[in-house]
Amino acid sequence: MLEKVEEFNMEKVIQEFERLTKDAGRVQRETLKRILEDNASAEYLQNLGLKGRTDPESFKACVPLVTHKELEPYIYRIIDGDTSSILTGKPITTMSLSSGTTQGKPKYLPWNDELFETTMQIYQTSFAYRNREFPIKNGKALSFIYSSKQFKTKGGVAAGTATTNVFRNSRYKREMKALQSQCCSPDEVIFGPDFFQSLYCHLLCGLIFREEVQLVSSIFAHSIVHAFRTFEQVWEELCTDIKQGVLSSRITVPSVRAAMSKLLKPNPELANLIHAKCVGLSNWYGLIPELFPNAKYVYGIMTGSMEPYLKKMRHYAGELPLLTADYGSSEGWIAANVNPRLAPELATYAVLPQIGYFEFIPLTQLENNDASSFLSIDLNPVGLTEVKVGEEYEIVITNPAGLYRYRLGDVVKVMGFHNSTPELKFVRRSSLLLTINIDKNTETDLQLAVEAAGKVLAEEKLEVVDFTSHVDLSKEPGHYVIFWEINGEASEQVLGECCNCLDKSFVDAGYTSSRKVNCIGPLELRLVRRGTFQKILEHYLGLGAAVSQYKTPRCVGPTNTIVLQILTDNVVKTYLSTAFN
Repeated sequence: MLEKVEEFNMEKVIQEFERLTKDAGRVQRETLKRILEDNASAEYLQNLGLKGRTDPESFKACVPLVTHKELEPYIYRIIDGDTSSILTGKPITTMSLSSGTTQGKPKYLPWNDELFETTMQIYQTSFAYRNREFPIKNGKALSFIYSSKQFKTKGGVAAGTATTNVFRNSRYKREMKALQSQCCSPDEVIFGPDFFQSLYCHLLCGLIFREEVQLVSSIFAHSIVHAFRTFEQVWEELCTDIKQGVLSSRITVPSVRAAMSKLLKPNPELANLIHAKCVGLSNWYGLIPELFPNAKYVYGIMTGSMEPYLKKMRHYAGELPLLTADYGSSEGWIAANVNPRLAPELATYAVLPQIGYFEFIPLTQLENNDASSFLSIDLNPVGLTEVKVGEEYEIVITNPAGLYRYRLGDVVKVMGFHNSTPELKFVRRSSLLLTINIDKNTETDLQLAVEAAGKVLAEEKLEVVDFTSHVDLSKEPGHYVIFWEINGEASEQVLGECCNCLDKSFVDAGYTSSRKVNCIGPLELRLVRRGTFQKILEHYLGLGAAVSQYKTPRCVGPTNTIVLQILTDNVVKTYLSTAFN
């Protein structure tokens, strides 16, 4: 269990992590034993014939590998109000919702106090290593965090996003204060019902406390980039608010207005200073350190699907270091960034062996299996300490909240070891994003293609604001569609070149060979109007997603009709590749 907040001791946390990772194999066996003992009465485990055994061998022999689909019948019984021991020993009273951007609809996942404990252990561990390298003292954080509402299911179970369940825990604020990471915005802003009003107030609070802000953060890099893109639009209005001490009429939520009016006092000197800083910038380069002179770094998850935002993040951050946050999912935390000086592109995450039981399916096994039979019986995962450096694996997680041998769908590469626990690099989601014939292209392949074509666009001093993809099978042969939103007007010639570059940048042998014989048609680049991806964000917010967890869907499937309609309605130009003519 965690110590009281007042006693947070950086060196002690580091020593504890070093101790646990020196014998990660033993800690893993103890962790599994604890999880299985605590949940021995769970119907799910009893039906599998574990009979109280807690050793890894019996566990693997009795308990199958599963995905969310196999657990849904149990989860829906809990949602509908069944309080018996279904997946866990103690009843589950709260559910977490995943972002829903991967599959098109959110997944319900059991949440309990033990998961909050693991969250704090991750936060404490990474903060201790981070603060050793980049010390902050008695500072505030400009944190772009947003908590969606918790709601009750028809069975009376509280449900909210994973981040909401963390933020609403009574201990969260105390813990973050101890970690010198207290948000400079009042609770009313964080828990405000309107995302855009909350974002505006976050920016305003940051400016009011500009001298005290020591870090700028959000859960995901996307939220930070989005916040400062918004700042470019509203900065003069913010200056007016500060000068006059009167909050903009755009803020209509009474609780948010009341909380902000306590902070906002007329300050013409500050308003003029911010105005001069903004006017003096060249294309907003180095905006963050100009606004917040005592900020030490920018912090958030910057790997995986967040990597496309790094270029813009660096533009806003100037010389400030970008530090990527920890590795986890709605299903639970996995690993902490204990090497904060590494650039996000090189970041690795050290697995905390005491927060869950982890197994790893070698990617070679998955490739030898039929990808469509996700639950193949031939899979034989290895343990945490049995992974090999340089190899890629899919992660399997067993957590304290009722997920047993759960396939997370993430592919990671083992980059090395911290003592005896592996250091992982996130590679991609295991599911294929784009496939028509014998082609196999992942999120990483799409990202690399967009980066390559983005360099062509950069010659006109333009950039891709956001992107997604779609497989169009409406006519033979099927083809890839890439949707781009860009930040200005590009020439027809350059956009045609970008389209060809996208097509040529998919280097998968199955794709190139299929294109050459016209089994896959020419790639299509569809340019959408400015603000289209904002509309997609608003759509997901309307479904109850939290901005803190939002990830732009990188492929829009045929069942995701509303998002597809938003994209289609906003197309302004289309280009067909001539790369294989």
